[in-house]
Order: sequence, then C-alpha cells, then structure tokens
Amino acid sequence: MENIVKKPRTQLDRAAWIAGATEVLAEEGIAGLRVEVLAKRLKVTKGSFYWHFTDRRDLLMAVLAQWKEGRIRDIIKQTRAQPGRELEQIYHVIDVYSASRSRRGMMIELAVRDWARRDAEAAAIVAEVDDVRLRCARDLFLACGVPMDEASSLCMLLYAYVFGVSLMIYEKFDRDVVRLKRDIADLIARSPSRVVA
Repeated sequence: MENIVKKPRTQLDRAAWIAGATEVLAEEGIAGLRVEVLAKRLKVTKGSFYWHFTDRRDLLMAVLAQWKEGRIRDIIKQTRAQPGRELEQIYHVIDVYSASRSRRGMMIELAVRDWARRDAEAAAIVAEVDDVRLRCARDLFLACGVPMDEASSLCMLLYAYVFGVSLMIYEKFDRDVVRLKRDIADLIARSPSRVVA
C-alpha cells in the first residue's frame, strides 16, 4: 500500500489577503473584489478569509488603510526638502510623479478613486490623501517665497498636471517628451511673481 502524502494547506496571513485584494482591485475594480473569487485566486478556502477579517467590508477598509498609509508615506518622502533646496525638491516632485509611472500603481490609484465616487468612507480617505498631497506641495512653494494664494494655485496645477499626464498618451502630439516635461516643470516651478534666484 502506497503512502499518500497530503500537501499542507497554504496559510495566508492578513497582509497576504490585503495584497491579493489590492491586485484584484487594480485589475477589476471594487465590483470584482469578492471574497469567494479572491480565495480561489489565492488558492485557499473561504474559511481562511474569516480567520483574518470579519467580513468583506473589513477587508476593504484594510485595503484602503494600507493604500492611505503608503501614499502619505510616499508623499512626505517626496516633498521633504532640506532648507534652501525647496525649489530643487519641487522639480524633483514634478519629475518623479510625471515620470513613466508603474501601470500597477496607476491602476490602483484609479480604482481607489473610482471606488471613492460611490463610497463615503473611501471618499474621505482619498480626500485625506489629497489634502496631504496639496499641503506638502504648497509648503514647498511657500518655502520658496511664493505667496499663499499663488502657492495654493501652483500645487493644484502641479497635481492636475501629474495626474493628467499619467492618464494621457501624448507621444504622438510631441515626441520630445523630455523637453515637454522640462518646460512644463519650469512653468509650474518658476512662477512669475516668485522672488527666487
């Protein structure tokens, strides 16, 4: 008689569920994020899910919390400048966020924003992240001597550009993308009323 060795069941922790859910969110949006489908995709039982989460909403809030923490951590990292180097940091922010962003990152961003259009809790979290984005960028402009009203306008312009360029396919419009991005960065970062050397 042969000994049949059973493969041990895959054990997933909470973080693995959140990572899997984030992938599904990016690919299929919030409507495609169902516990049964996620369990099947992760090759585990649905019971494993309930070991870590009370229900689907609990998982969704965990996904949002992780997205929020990651975005805010990245925003603070990208907008932190040494005294006297704020203008340089503004150019860095424009360069980093208008560079060829990862498709996955943009898909997650779009899915979260689409979700926020239909869900008050998701909308509140997106609003909190956007507020941090805008305040951090405005602080950079203020540190460069830009007046408050203009700094607010410029940080809105900066993110309107960053988000817009990440959604557009513009290489046919102007093939010199490097020059185009540099010129736009100059327009945003070198405001006419600024007193910067």
